Amino acid sequence: MLTLVEKIIFAVALLVSLYFTWRGVVRIVSNIASGQGKPDWQVVLRKAGGALFKFITFQPVFRFRLIPSILHGLIGWGFLAFLLINLNDIIYAYFNWRWVDHTGLFGDFYRLLADAANLLILLGIMAMAFRRFALRPPTLRSRQTTLLLPEARSGISRDSAIVAGFIFLHNSARLIGESFFVAEHGPDSWQPFISTVASLWVGMSPEAMLIGERVAFWLSMGAIAAFLPYFPYSKHIHLFFAPINFALKPERKSIGQLGYLNMDDEKIEQFGAAKVSDLGYEQIVDAYACIMCFRCQEVCPAYNTGKILSPAALEINKRYNFNLGGGTDKPLIDLIPEEAVWACTSCGACVDICPVGNEPMRDILEIRRNLALMESSVPKQLESAFRGMERNANPWNVSPADRMKWAEGLSVPTIEQNPEPELLWWVGCAPATDARAQKTARAFAKILNAAGLNYAVLGKNEQCTGDSARRAGREDIFFGLATGNVELLNEVAPKRIVTTCPHCLHTLKNEYPAFGGEYQVIHHTQLINELVGAGKIELKADNDTLQVTFHDPCYLGRHNGIVDAPRDALKSAGALTVEMPRNAAKSFCCGAGGAQMWKEEEPGTERVNAARYAEAKSTGAKTLAVGCPFCLTMMSDAAKADDVLQVLDVAEIVAARLKD
Repeated sequence: MLTLVEKIIFAVALLVSLYFTWRGVVRIVSNIASGQGKPDWQVVLRKAGGALFKFITFQPVFRFRLIPSILHGLIGWGFLAFLLINLNDIIYAYFNWRWVDHTGLFGDFYRLLADAANLLILLGIMAMAFRRFALRPPTLRSRQTTLLLPEARSGISRDSAIVAGFIFLHNSARLIGESFFVAEHGPDSWQPFISTVASLWVGMSPEAMLIGERVAFWLSMGAIAAFLPYFPYSKHIHLFFAPINFALKPERKSIGQLGYLNMDDEKIEQFGAAKVSDLGYEQIVDAYACIMCFRCQEVCPAYNTGKILSPAALEINKRYNFNLGGGTDKPLIDLIPEEAVWACTSCGACVDICPVGNEPMRDILEIRRNLALMESSVPKQLESAFRGMERNANPWNVSPADRMKWAEGLSVPTIEQNPEPELLWWVGCAPATDARAQKTARAFAKILNAAGLNYAVLGKNEQCTGDSARRAGREDIFFGLATGNVELLNEVAPKRIVTTCPHCLHTLKNEYPAFGGEYQVIHHTQLINELVGAGKIELKADNDTLQVTFHDPCYLGRHNGIVDAPRDALKSAGALTVEMPRNAAKSFCCGAGGAQMWKEEEPGTERVNAARYAEAKSTGAKTLAVGCPFCLTMMSDAAKADDVLQVLDVAEIVAARLKD
């Protein structure tokens, strides 16, 4: 179809394009290689199938924003089809041979696919462009108070326009070029849309149609040659880095599991991340995988309540730093303000919702490690909790001798009294020391005693798991607590551990294995369900149905996937559960995680717990049930303002329905 001169010109243009594209790719690889650690290729191979499945189905995209997700799917699936379609078009242009015209039913299917893909891509990109540039939803940008590099504020829209323009030009030109071919050779029932366009050229001479084909080819394939050098700098590169990101991510027991750091290793000179190159290689990949969709920002509790933190802005700033030649020596504090770093609740919502597998929360916690251990720069309110954990092994700074005061008047055996229990109850600092959370502990003790279980608690030997210290960057405190706890637990050798605190559950189950502690850990709502199912506890029927809305703790539902057990436990107690709009894995944070429990929130328009309480109140339920002592405190504090909802732990609700 092309003349010899055109073939030579296009080949030279494509080679030049690929050369400059390659230079961009080399730069990307260099930036990623400067990060910490190396991929475990055995893990990568194991995850490759899952990564490919996510890439082909776009399954993570469809968890949020349904209509834009469908439009994105139209573009993405069309793009995959066009990898083959473009190859066929180049073969035809150079050799005047179309293999799909000689392959029977497969060729027919191919032409139908090409026709549909062409149309769907055009519809999808026009709708997405209309949404971004005409509707301009606030969910596609950050507030002015959020640190977003100036080049990014203008660059995101420009990049979107370039990508949208390229896709529209490429696909519309390809459609028109194919329509000239169909007009010359007669209607094709397997290409209904293109055949409709071809009817416009009826009556044109074959020579004119051939010229039209050539012009369309140059516009369509020329757009690709022109776009390729820009591709490594555009957000469009997420098409390749999304599956790479999924495959390269280290295997973790949960989205919130942090990496082991040996504080006894005197060779370690750098703690946490001060500059971009201090991040893991996979965290640098995040910057290239980011599609700049702002979904992580939309679910972030800090951003939703007016704080300056935006997980999206962090990833976008990392990317624009690379594009601007900033390299990996860039201080991270120039890409995210210290105030924003301390506003994170480590709820994991940003990690959970990201359609390309990014983990901005992990970056923030690494920055906290650096600020706390290298710069001694932490919010002053945290110092009291740190002292408590260092002196008395709990953030409330309560003496270990008082650890069992909550159980006065109850029969709660300690490990000394019952050295070989079937179940070890890890009470946790809050239920053992906080007046409100102690009611949960007493209620759960009544359930265990009613079931006649062979259990024990560690009593005065139990220490804080160190979760708050670790999330606040004080890895040294966490290391000491974790080492001591694992040593004690391995000596006790519990068959199973139950805890009423999701933060304790998460740490014992997911983070202590790195210290040599492998335990079977369950949440108290899971145990309650077991006891009801086994007939070990009986609950009395109550004609007055309790209307309850359940708040999913972040470290129970999102971090550890436990969402049914609390609801089943409530159901067994005769409660009618009314769901909040944001529930289960998409639950909104209470505001206490990430060590926020021990400090004041950063300035914003609203407190996180107030926002969540308002959502609970909107359901019309009379009781707000929780399954976490932190959530209990935060929701109880919010409830004091109007006293509309009664805030209770699931254990309290179940204990109140126990048969005498």
